[in-house]
Amino acid sequence: MTSIPLDAASAEAHLMRFLKVEGVTGEEAAIAAAVADELVKVGVPASAIRYDDAHTRIPLPTQTGNLIVDLPGTVAGPRIMFATHLDTVPLCAGAKPRVEGRRIVADGTTALGGDNRTGCGLLVSLAETLIKNKLPHPPITLLFTVREESGLHGARELKASDLGSPAMCFNVDGQRPEDLIIGAIGQENWEVEIHGKATHAGLAPEKGISATLVGATALAEAAKAGWFGKVTKPDGYGTSNVGIFGGRNGKSSGDATNVVTDYTFVRGEARSPESAFATKIAEGFKEAFAKAQAQVKNVDGEAAKIEFRHVPAYPPFRVPEDAAATRIAVKAMEALGIKPNLIFSPGGLDANWLDKHGIPTVTIGAGQREVHTINEYVELDEYVTGCKLAVLLATGAH
Repeated sequence: MTSIPLDAASAEAHLMRFLKVEGVTGEEAAIAAAVADELVKVGVPASAIRYDDAHTRIPLPTQTGNLIVDLPGTVAGPRIMFATHLDTVPLCAGAKPRVEGRRIVADGTTALGGDNRTGCGLLVSLAETLIKNKLPHPPITLLFTVREESGLHGARELKASDLGSPAMCFNVDGQRPEDLIIGAIGQENWEVEIHGKATHAGLAPEKGISATLVGATALAEAAKAGWFGKVTKPDGYGTSNVGIFGGRNGKSSGDATNVVTDYTFVRGEARSPESAFATKIAEGFKEAFAKAQAQVKNVDGEAAKIEFRHVPAYPPFRVPEDAAATRIAVKAMEALGIKPNLIFSPGGLDANWLDKHGIPTVTIGAGQREVHTINEYVELDEYVTGCKLAVLLATGAH
C-alpha cells in the first residue's frame, strides 16, 4: 500500500471546524470565509483565492459566488481540478457536531452537514499536504460551489473559462471511498397551475369546478398510464414524483370545506439516464392533466384552465470507464488497497454540470453517511482515506 504523508489529526480538525459553521443552501458566505481563512493558514496565498460571479446569475437569492483556488504546478502536466460544494440542506441549521469514537455525529435534532463539509475539509487538507510536504503536482484548481443542494445552481452558472482549462475533475460528494461515481441521472422539473371555479360547496357544488379534483384525477391518470414512480417503457426508463400539491405561496389548496377549490398548484420531477426520456415522462404528466381537464366539468360543461410547464433541471452524463479520469481514480484506489465500485448515480451532482461544461468529472467519497437526515454522521476513518486518495490523485503517485 502506498505511503502518504497526510496529517490525519489536522484533516479531522479542518472538518470539525467546518461542521460548526452554518451555511445552508444560498447562505454560504460564512462557510466560504471559513474555508478561505483555513486555506491561508495552511499556506495558500490569499492572492490565489477568489470568488466568481455565479450568484448574480442564480435565480434564487445567493450570498456569494463560487470559491475558486489556483495552486500553481510544481511539475509540468495537464491541470486537474478538485470540486465540492459549500452548502448544506436546511435541516443542518444549528448542527452541534461531536466526536463519538471514530464518528462525528450531531445531537439528534438536526442533520450534521457531512454533506458536504467532508468535501470542504478534504480539499483544504489536500492543499495543506501538498504545501507542507512540498509534493510534486501539476497545476490544480480547487472549486467550492454554492447552491448545490437546491438545484446544482453554482455549478450550472459558473463560467468554464474561470477554471483554467482543467483536463479532468475529481468531485468530492460521495460516501464510501470505494465508491466511484462515473455518471448520474438527468432531471426535468414540471409544474402545473389548475384554475377551477369557486362556488358554495353546500348550496351549488355542481356549478363549481374543483381544482383539487382535477389534480387528483390527473395524478391517477398518470399512475394508470405508467408515468408515476418507477417508469419503465419500451423506449426508456426513469422515475417521477410529485413533491408539492397545494395552493399559492406555499399555502393550502383551499381555504374552507364549504367552498369548491378554485386553484391548485402541483410540482413534480422526472428523472432518466436520457434527457429525451425525462422530457417524455414530463409530457406524460402533461397529457394526464389534459385528460383530467376533459373529465372534470361542472353542470354547465365548463372545465378548469390548465397551465403546464416543464424545463430541464440538469443533464445526465456518463464518463467512460476507459476515460483518463476514471482510469486514474481506479488506479489510485487500488494503490490504497481499495477495490473500486463504479456507480451510476440516481441523483444529480455538480458533476452533471461540470461534465456539461466540458470537464470529465468523477465523484469520490469521504465518509458522509445518512445524509439529509437527523441520523447523519461521518465515518472518520473513511474521511481520512478520502483525503489520502485525493493526495494520490493530485500527485500521480499511484
